[in-house]
Amino acid sequence: MAKVFKIESPKLPLALEKVNFQDIFYEEDPYLSNCVIANTVIDNIAIDRLILSKVLFKNVRFINVSFRKIDLTDVIFENCDLSNASFREGLIHRVTFDNCKVLGLNLAEAHVGNVLFDNCIANLCDFTETRLKQVIFDDSSLQSANYFECKFNKVIFNECDINDVDFSQTSLKGIDISTCRYERLNVTLESIKGCEVSSEQAVGFASLLGLKVKS
Repeated sequence: MAKVFKIESPKLPLALEKVNFQDIFYEEDPYLSNCVIANTVIDNIAIDRLILSKVLFKNVRFINVSFRKIDLTDVIFENCDLSNASFREGLIHRVTFDNCKVLGLNLAEAHVGNVLFDNCIANLCDFTETRLKQVIFDDSSLQSANYFECKFNKVIFNECDINDVDFSQTSLKGIDISTCRYERLNVTLESIKGCEVSSEQAVGFASLLGLKVKS
């Protein structure tokens, strides 16, 4: 990775009780902690202000779920499918998405900190007006993801497919995309100031400035 910094990994106990997600409906408040949920489907559920702490989701498929203002702390999603799930306005802290399909995941207006997306399919994700602090996107596909008006603080894009990503109104100062691949990006002259790119990528950005680069 071009710039290395430490992110805090999820802190889960070694022993986790296996539970069913539906157990949440027996609680006074929508809250689950210190447990593992595996090899199941969670579908057609809408819960506001859901709290999940120290939870491992393994081989879980989420279908038509909306968890607005979710609070995720110390959570691992391993080999899960969260396509089109909504975590809008959520607090996402010390969370890992490992080998997950998060196609169209809605994280708009969320606060995302110490989060790793590792080997994920994250095309069409919505990060509109999201604050990302100490977040790593590693070896993931982010095609057509929307980072409109985001706030980046220590964010890494490493070996990712960022084709057609929208960085409009988002400052890329200090963001290194030199290892990423793309054919086009949605950026403005203002947003790319201070962005770190490869020499090959620089030729493409030069065209935004109206420059003609001679070989």
